Order: sequence, then C-alpha cells, then structure tokens
Amino acid sequence: MVLPTAAPRSRRRRMALALTVLALAAAAAGGSYWWTHRLPALPPGFAFGNGRIEADPIDIATKFAGRIAELKADEGDMVTAGQALAVMDTRDLSHSLKKAQAEVDLQQKSISGAEAALEQIRTQRVFAEQQIERTQTLLKNGWTTQEVFDQRRQQLDSARAAERVSSSRINQLTSSLQAALHDVELLKVNIADNTLVAPRDGRIQYRMANVGEVLPAGGKVFTLLDLGYLYMDIYLPSLVVGRLKVGDEARIVLDAYPQAPIGAKVTFVSPQAQFTPKMVETQTERDKLMFRVRVRVDAEQLRSRPAQAPSGLPGLAYVRFDPAAAWPAALQGTP
Repeated sequence: MVLPTAAPRSRRRRMALALTVLALAAAAAGGSYWWTHRLPALPPGFAFGNGRIEADPIDIATKFAGRIAELKADEGDMVTAGQALAVMDTRDLSHSLKKAQAEVDLQQKSISGAEAALEQIRTQRVFAEQQIERTQTLLKNGWTTQEVFDQRRQQLDSARAAERVSSSRINQLTSSLQAALHDVELLKVNIADNTLVAPRDGRIQYRMANVGEVLPAGGKVFTLLDLGYLYMDIYLPSLVVGRLKVGDEARIVLDAYPQAPIGAKVTFVSPQAQFTPKMVETQTERDKLMFRVRVRVDAEQLRSRPAQAPSGLPGLAYVRFDPAAAWPAALQGTP
C-alpha cells in the first residue's frame, strides 16, 4: 500500500500564500495610487494637514440642585437657540413665590393705610395752623389769653410731629415693598432658570440624566454640540507656520464629500511647537517642529450646506500662506 505524500498539500499552501501576498501588494499599490491622486496638486504657497472636523461641546447643566421633571430632547436631536431641553421640579419655588407675592400685597395695603393716615394728619396740621393764626390775632387784640395761644401752638407741634412720623412710616413700608418685589423677581428668575434651554443651535450629543433623577447644582443633563462653530485642527511644520497668520484663507475637504471643498479661515496658530526634539541643532531637526493650526468653517458655508459639515468626519485642511497664490481648480470654493 502506497501512502500519499504531503508534497501536493505543501505546494497548495505555498500557492495560497503567494496569492495572498500578491493581493495585499495590489491593494497597497491601489491604495497608494488612490491616495496620491485624490489630493490636488498644490502649487507653492499652500500646505495641508489631515484631521477631523469638530464642534465645540456645551454642557447643559442645572443651576440649582433639584429633580428632573421633564426632558424635552434626546440624543441626536437638532435644537435651536432658546429651545427648552429639560424642566426641573419647581414646586417649592412656586410656593415661595406665592408667599412673596402675598407679602407684596400686604405691604401695598399697609402703604395704602399709612397714606390715608398721613392725609388725615395733614388735615389736622392745616387746621392747627389756621387755629394758631386766629389765636395769634385774638391775642394781639386782647380777646384771648396766652394760655390758649400756647395750647394751639402745642397742637400744631404735635400735628407736625405726627406728620413726620407718618411720612417716615410710609418710607419704611415702601422700602419693605421694594424688597418684597425683589424677592418676587428673584424667585421668578430662579424658576425660569430651572428650565434648561439651548444657548446655541446644535445637536444633542449625550444625555446624561433621566426624568426623576435628583441632580446637584451644576449637574449635567445634556452635552450639546455647537454646530455654529465647526473647526479642524491640523499640524504644520515650522517653515509653513512662520508664514501663516490668523485670517488666512483655507479649504476643508472631507472624505465623505471630496468634490465639495468647504470655505474656512485660519483662526488660531499655536505659539508652541508640538513633537519638539530635546536638542534643536540641525536643519533636519528644526523641520520636525510641528505647530497646531485651527481652521474654522465659514459661517455662510454652515448656513448654506449644514449637512455637508457634520462633526467627527475626517478630511484634509488646506491653508494658503501666500496671498498671491491662486487656489487650484479642485479647491475652488467660497471662502
């Protein structure tokens, strides 16, 4: 009996391995060709770097400790500035507001009573002034006594003193009324602040609490992405950064939209290098210095094509550090 040898099986394994290597090489060559040909040829005066388009996160948090009564948004929702996102339980503040409003009503009634009393006292003071004038005339003619005149003068002094006391009482009540009104306004502000609203247009990225949960002051409920401020951070060498300045024109080309360059501008150039070697001595080492550059998407582009600039997408940012250089045709767009 003749046993089959392992040679045919070994040859098959070698052939499969060779085919796999060829396939990987072809894929690498194809990928390299695609990568080199997808980038537009850049004339002098331009540079580019890769990154991801990002949006500023905004934490929607509570101002006071409390319980969440209602959620009006969820993850992924697009919201507008001023839109209510969550409502906190404000029953305790509502009762305090009613108490403060009752105090305002009480102070107003007290002021009304004090003003009526003051008017009566003023009438008495005017009558006392008339009485003392008549008594003074009678005293000159000898038709009354000094004692009667002194009694009239004492009545006038008492009326004037009562008038001053009543006026002071009204001033005190007015001050108390103003304090009560301030309490009412403060409680109204606090109640309004317990409705969490979106400060900017954007998209809800995370929801970190649920209805019924009790949060401390500053407890986060949502994280909102400000889609009005989209940017991409890239890293460029020192030779480019030395000629780059804030305000220079830029273009962002996202991998998902390679034929739609997005207008942008340079808004930040880092004053400190990244990836700096310990000893900077030779030209080669100086070329290793990389600086972070932020390129912000133009606001008009966001309004006209909001769907083409979602946060998180990778792409390339092209910057023009020579104002005299003309943008390549593939990167033409509204700055």
